[in-house]
Amino acid sequence: MHSFEKVSSQEAFKLIDQSVKEATRINRHIAIAVCGPEGELISFLRMDMASPAASTIARNKAYTAACDRKSTRQMGKFMLEENRPSTFWGDPSITGFGGGIPIMNGDKVIGGLGISGLSEEDDEKIANAAVAAVYG
Repeated sequence: MHSFEKVSSQEAFKLIDQSVKEATRINRHIAIAVCGPEGELISFLRMDMASPAASTIARNKAYTAACDRKSTRQMGKFMLEENRPSTFWGDPSITGFGGGIPIMNGDKVIGGLGISGLSEEDDEKIANAAVAAVYG
């Protein structure tokens, strides 16, 4: 039998709470998705005034960061440099928009966090701040 570590539901709630606190602090509205290392959604929230499109993008960012084991910013850079569109992977959920980061425990990916609704840089800042607040 093979076992693996993943973000717990309690940790997912904390990541969402921290992300909402960061967005509220700057008076903005976002969508937040947390998934396990296999890309399966654990938790999701779209703040009241966030764009509906941000919902899908946040989920895709969390999925991509977890499954590809790198930030979506890095994935987007790779797509551009190697001239590989997102369709190259045959997976419509892969994205290269910044704002998705893998959640690490040592050198193991235990999940992904996707933030959407702001600039790619601001989405990524909120994601990093939430992970730092929850995991140190």
